[in-house]
Amino acid sequence: MNVVINPKYTYLRDWLAKIPSFFAEGGRIINKKRNIVKVFSIDGGLEVNIKKFHKPHPFNRIIYTYFRKSKAYRSYHNSLYIAEKGFNAAESIAYIEILAGGLLSDSYYISLQCSDSIEMRTYYSGPLPGNEPVIDSFARYTANLHDAGIYHLDYSPGNILIRHVGLKYDFVLVDVNRMKFMQVSNRRGCRNFARLFSDDAIYQRLAIIYAQTRKQSFDKEEALCLMMKYKNRFLRKKAWKKYLRSHFKSSPKFLS
Repeated sequence: MNVVINPKYTYLRDWLAKIPSFFAEGGRIINKKRNIVKVFSIDGGLEVNIKKFHKPHPFNRIIYTYFRKSKAYRSYHNSLYIAEKGFNAAESIAYIEILAGGLLSDSYYISLQCSDSIEMRTYYSGPLPGNEPVIDSFARYTANLHDAGIYHLDYSPGNILIRHVGLKYDFVLVDVNRMKFMQVSNRRGCRNFARLFSDDAIYQRLAIIYAQTRKQSFDKEEALCLMMKYKNRFLRKKAWKKYLRSHFKSSPKFLS
């Protein structure tokens, strides 16, 4: 078992090493879809978020062992890198990799639980009136994130948390194992908004603030056109997937 710990949290070494033995039975579940996410409270009031990644299929076990870093590894290091760049992400505590038969079997990513925050999905359906301050702040935040070369490949309403601090809004990235650190073009940047909102009025506001904030000169009309293009493409793809699932689920099964 490979346990890598943030030096700030070495005092938790013994507890962290025991996670595989108690994870299944303890903690408070906050997600149990493909991956299982639980929150544990440690003596002293520290709330720890532990994500156990779905066990890879046999072929992917080879890939993650020899050719690609595990999701736990990427979550840990991506979070640290984002923080180094001056942006908020769930603070990395440690990650664990367990091998079986010489190949990656189970992996865990451990971070601080983000308290006193809400998900961006709170604003998914709008309305814009009354919410202009948070939408404007988010547009500027995303523009600064992109100018810093940080591109979240799963920029979705559940992976962006919001904290209201005084008169300001802080944004926190979570689920950061799928990231790219590169120069982000205006076009690619607009594409990042595709999944975030359903209200067109919000996109009109986003386009203006995002275009004004990016370091590269950018026309707000072009920004809006791109955002709507990618949003509508995403919705069409989502609707098509839903249709296929319902169609094949209701289709009669033929005997072989």
